Amino acid sequence: MKILDKYIFRQFAKAFLFTSIAFVCLFILIHMVEKLDEFMDKNLGMLAIAQYYVLTIPSTLLITSPVSALLSSILVAGKLSSSSELPAIRSAGVSMRQLLTPFFTGGILILILNLLNAGWISPATFSGKNTFEQNYLTRNPSMPHENRNVHILDNENRIISIGTLAPDNAKLLKVSIEEFIGTRLISRIDADTMRYDPEKSLWMMQNASTRLFAAENEEFHFTPLKSVKLGLSPKTLAELNLQPDEMNIIRHYRYLAEKQHAGFSGLERSMVKLHNKIALPFASLIIILIGVPLSAKKKRGGLASEISITLFAGFLFLGLQKTTAIAGYQGIINPMLAAWLPNILFLGVGYAIYKTAVD
Repeated sequence: MKILDKYIFRQFAKAFLFTSIAFVCLFILIHMVEKLDEFMDKNLGMLAIAQYYVLTIPSTLLITSPVSALLSSILVAGKLSSSSELPAIRSAGVSMRQLLTPFFTGGILILILNLLNAGWISPATFSGKNTFEQNYLTRNPSMPHENRNVHILDNENRIISIGTLAPDNAKLLKVSIEEFIGTRLISRIDADTMRYDPEKSLWMMQNASTRLFAAENEEFHFTPLKSVKLGLSPKTLAELNLQPDEMNIIRHYRYLAEKQHAGFSGLERSMVKLHNKIALPFASLIIILIGVPLSAKKKRGGLASEISITLFAGFLFLGLQKTTAIAGYQGIINPMLAAWLPNILFLGVGYAIYKTAVD
């Protein structure tokens, strides 16, 4: 890396670090003011509150990174322009493409960190944050609960109906397993309870009544203890209440693949969130293409003008992302397109601004 590139990269890194910390503190301060009464009503100590806000940092950084990257690039490029350093650099034969190199290097590092954050760190902290909010920031704290009347499609020809699912997911009450060939029911097993045997990887059904249907005949068998092999497991059952935001990107992909293979519908929301875990980290890199060329020329208004441009463009991006996500949730547009459309649009705008600055 050249001396000039190192100099610009350091300036950009410092600006990005400062703006990221500033945005995180601002978001925490706003949220704390809103929730202060609830914290006091619950008699929460400072340590518990601090732990909660530490858990919110990864998701806040993920959301604010595009705005921080844009503001940092505008501030650094604007400073170079206003101090007449940029004209001297350009007169020395440095092209706009070369000028973008240190900014893009920083953007790639931000992209990598955000991919790790979106894919693994933020999902890991979301569960703890959600539990805290349910226990302390709602009027009726959530307690371990039972799922009732659950119907699960296991493979393509078997439906499992569960009357009550215990909190530990290892004991099921009032279970029915129906097996089909096409649309014809060929067997049904009813049991009072069903427990999972981890050593054998089998479910043990107690007081199982088995009915076999062949043409117009029906066979009935009663077994006090019957073992059955299912694709279902306590881990799978635990995911019934798991939100997409709580899954790392690999687990999220497998979860969607299993649901799609089993024929489940209404997965648009989860699909949009999966694609967002990849699309949102790229936003910080794409948006730099707007910030640097935009500040390459001196403008009236100075720092205030640049901050205004940043806030407008940044929150326009976040608003557009929210709008397209909702459209994806409702199935109005393709879930992948819903996640990537803001990036595509801003990439087009950035390229147009870049070409204007080059010309």
